[in-house]
Amino acid sequence: MLSHGLAVISGSLVGFILALIGGGGSILATPLLLYVVGMKDPHLAIGTGALAVSANAFMNLANHARVGNVRWRIGALFAATGVSGAFVGSSIGKLVDGQKLVLAFAGLMIVVALLMLRKRRDAGDAGSPPSLRRTLGVGGTGLAVGLLAGFFGIGGGFLIVPGLVMATRMRLIHAIGTSLLAVGAFGLTTAVNYAVSGWVDWVVAGEYIAGGLVGGQIGLRLAVQLADRKDALNIVFAGVVMVVAAYMIWRSVG
Repeated sequence: MLSHGLAVISGSLVGFILALIGGGGSILATPLLLYVVGMKDPHLAIGTGALAVSANAFMNLANHARVGNVRWRIGALFAATGVSGAFVGSSIGKLVDGQKLVLAFAGLMIVVALLMLRKRRDAGDAGSPPSLRRTLGVGGTGLAVGLLAGFFGIGGGFLIVPGLVMATRMRLIHAIGTSLLAVGAFGLTTAVNYAVSGWVDWVVAGEYIAGGLVGGQIGLRLAVQLADRKDALNIVFAGVVMVVAAYMIWRSVG
């Protein structure tokens, strides 16, 4: 039996994580629906979670935009090329054993976390008109990240944020805000596909989204506070990625 109260609480957690680090929603949403809320059908959980994550990502995008953390041109270019890459990557991923995909992705997440802890110099105002070189760099990185996200099927946000940082050297808080445009687009694409097949529980999705409104506000405030402390947000991002990667490895080999 589904617990609707737990759906709201789970949605709050997803919204909080999305606003705080720009990723983690898709990894958290489906397991929470299956093991906490009580959904039995994995396909229904994936479709419902994708819709909720997409809606929460767009709501958190609006929140981050309100405080000036979104670089729209870069985000739009990254999302557009990323969606194309995700389509190709997901087609390839269907041909690979699921357990091997999960383990490979967990290993990639650990590498990403370590890279995010490296010292790097900010490139200045990422909101200024982009040069041809940076445009090609962002577009190429978006395509590569979308390819990986589609191939592995989960965790796009964990790849989008580092991808934006490495392509533009923008501040992490700006990469988090900007990434939510791509996270929302990727999630909406998945949700529409699953909804066509009848694999979305609209009531639970609504409860998830409602909870995400509250969690997103809290996550945004914490992200802004951490952004003003040297390396604090990088450490939190890397820490969350490491914990989720370890959990994925434990579930896969256990």
